[in-house]
Parts: sequence; C-alpha cells; structure tokens
Amino acid sequence: MNRLKNKVSIITGGASGIGEAISKIFYEEGSKICVIDNNLDKLKSIENKINSNEDLITFNFDVSNEDKWKNCVTSILDKWNKIDILVNNAGMSLRSSFEEMKKNEWDKVFSVNSTAVMLGTQNVIGNMKKNKSGSIINVSSIFGLIGSARSSTAYHASKGSSRIFTKTIAAQYGKYNIRSNSIHPGFTDTPMTEDIHSIDEVRNERLAMTPMGRLGTPEDIAYGALYLASDESSWVTGSELVIDGGETCW
Repeated sequence: MNRLKNKVSIITGGASGIGEAISKIFYEEGSKICVIDNNLDKLKSIENKINSNEDLITFNFDVSNEDKWKNCVTSILDKWNKIDILVNNAGMSLRSSFEEMKKNEWDKVFSVNSTAVMLGTQNVIGNMKKNKSGSIINVSSIFGLIGSARSSTAYHASKGSSRIFTKTIAAQYGKYNIRSNSIHPGFTDTPMTEDIHSIDEVRNERLAMTPMGRLGTPEDIAYGALYLASDESSWVTGSELVIDGGETCW
C-alpha cells in the first residue's frame, strides 16, 4: 500500500474499464486522483465508489477538447498545486472496414487516441518541468506494435502514433526527470470490447491466439500502470510495457 502516497494523478477515460481499474488502484495506493471521462453516469458511479472530496476530482469532457484540458489542469493545480502522473487511457475503436471507412471516422479515432494524448501531455508538462518530476503513461495497444487482419486500420495507426509520441517525449524531457512510457494491452475484457467478445467465434479465436489461455482483465493492465507511476520505475522511460498474455510471442 501507499506506493503512490502524496502523488497527484490524472486518468483519462478513468470511469470505465481499464481506466476505472487504474483510478481505483491509484487511489488505494495513496494518490489523489483526477478522473476525466465523457460518460457522466459512469463518473457519478466512481464518485459514489470512492466518495472523497479531498482526494478525488472529476471532469466530464471529450479529451480532444483543448480548452477543456486547460481548464481542468488549472483546477487541479488550484486544488493540489502539482501534477505527478498523467495516464492517457481514453480510447476508441472503429468497427467499419478500411474500404467503408469515412474520413471523419478516421479523424475521430485519431482525435481521441492520438491528439488527446498530445493535449494531455502538453498541458501537464510545464508543471512537471517546474517540479523536475513526472510520469506520463500512454495506454496504447499491441496493435500499436503489430498489424492484424481483423482490427481497424485507424485504431492501429492511432495507437502506433501514441507509441512513437511516447518515446519522443521520453527523449526530450528525460533531462527534467520526466518519464514517458507506453502500455500495450492484448485482448482485454472491457466495456469497449464487450460487443465483439460476446461473439463466440471472435472470443474463441482470441483465446486461441493467447498462450496463457484467457483474456485480460482491466486489473491486469492497471497494475502495470501502477508500476510505471510509482518511484519503483524511476529509471524506466521510453519503454513499451506489453501486457498481453503472450499473444505477441507467436
């Protein structure tokens, strides 16, 4: 316990799935947390579960909105005076095939999976530089590392963008003791994947592709984020933490 004592964390998409698991574990480990999510009902749910006016603040907005980011970070600094950890977890996928995909669909996926990662980082980096400390964690995907025959091209490309952005921030801001790492989950049961994982053919195919014989849970990913957020990973930056039950070993 208390691996994040006295830390202040921002978690985007933090009220559902992997983000909710990260929010809960970070709070349990002593961090003050700001949870950002575009689903107001889920935000209210996590407020009820954590129920702390001192250690929790929530914001309901689309993470691709630049002005909302600025207002959010200003509010956090007014309340807690610093930001130690940013988890860019919010993400979206696209079910249409490449040939059917519209440009506005491509743009929307990139706005959440790539542009929002930049906006979040840009808005916290100044305070981290001032404090000469910070951990930025970008939740990418194994499909930010490899291609696949089935998944969305926009999703792959946007998650690959997040991966290289992570390394660039690590290279440019390491001198300020700011660390930047990416997490690459494999097939994980979350609200975002519920529709396709409920199809027996898809679920069985994904299980067969995973050497450990089960799909991931949000907690599997959240504990990886906890390590990267904590001082235990103080010499870890620019890395890719793959949490996939062995899928990319094939």
